Amino acid sequence: MLVAAAVCPCPPLLVPEVATGAAPELDAARAACTDAVGLLAAARPDLLYVVGPADEGAHGVFPAGSTGSFAGFGVDLAVRLGGSATPGDPAGHGDSVPSAEGSVADRPLPASLAVGAWLLGRAGWADAPIEGLGVDPSATPDVCAGIGRGLADSADRVVLLVLGDGSACRTVKAPGYLDERAAGFDAEAARALGTADAAALLALEPELAYELKAAGRAPWQVLAGAAEGAGLDGRLLFEDAPYGVGYFVAAWS
Repeated sequence: MLVAAAVCPCPPLLVPEVATGAAPELDAARAACTDAVGLLAAARPDLLYVVGPADEGAHGVFPAGSTGSFAGFGVDLAVRLGGSATPGDPAGHGDSVPSAEGSVADRPLPASLAVGAWLLGRAGWADAPIEGLGVDPSATPDVCAGIGRGLADSADRVVLLVLGDGSACRTVKAPGYLDERAAGFDAEAARALGTADAAALLALEPELAYELKAAGRAPWQVLAGAAEGAGLDGRLLFEDAPYGVGYFVAAWS
């Protein structure tokens, strides 16, 4: 059963080494993410799933110990999704470690799950076993909800760390340029995330989300499926659109 969830954005810019000189601009978002992850630990979970969007070829399960890298963003930095310790990561909590060849998993973490692993490492997560799930951004709401129900049924006390951004079309300098529909989409997503409104999340339209480059739509709908019948309340801890992209942090418990 789902007992708590944290919703965080997943831009690699959350990692200060990636953001470099622009790092202070997302300090408030990082702090909110830390608070949300801390609430997961307070729920006394049996199992944590880290859920985020993944490009084709990176969908599916990523076991504890899977590693990811921010080398594609110009930084020689790797992270681990929980699991056993390896050289450079004595705690085995997903802490940032120097990039190295090889992985305990067959595939590297997609960027969203790498950000999730970094957030957990930053928080020193050691409260429950971890598993990652890369979600197809084009998955239908029904498919996403079904995945979420399966996650919620997998243990007595399940928590989710859900990674995903809102629209990328809030300003003319945004990655998707300005789209007048973006502000309304993000406002409804923020309201639904902040009130734990699973039905409203499931009502987000995949086609519109695709046009607005809102990669969080599918992971949020996985959360909605997992939360069915759980009776959770939500709080919106952070909302902003730096760089023209909607970023939200929410806590459900």
